[in-house]
Amino acid sequence: MEQQPNLNYIKDLSGDDSAFEEKFISVLKEEIPLEKEEYIRCITAVNYKDTASIVHKLKHKLNILSLTEDYKLAVIYEEDLKKGDSSLNDKFLIILNKIDVYIKNL
Repeated sequence: MEQQPNLNYIKDLSGDDSAFEEKFISVLKEEIPLEKEEYIRCITAVNYKDTASIVHKLKHKLNILSLTEDYKLAVIYEEDLKKGDSSLNDKFLIILNKIDVYIKNL
């Protein structure tokens, strides 16, 4: 079963501080689309070093959105990119699209 993003981690972290939750969500809404765009630019340019750096940033957001299985894939993908292997690109794009849609609907 495919994992779906959620805010459980943020809610646990906030301790019922709604202002903190809103700020955290605001940062995600701002950063994820920009990082997705940067990822696409780097992977299209076959710049695997910079692509790995973007995947590194994004993998932490996957954890924040409770996507532990997707996080594990991102860890492997980041290492693969450092070796010049982009074979997980299609799977990673599916993950990016999933979180992009999710945060746009928050």
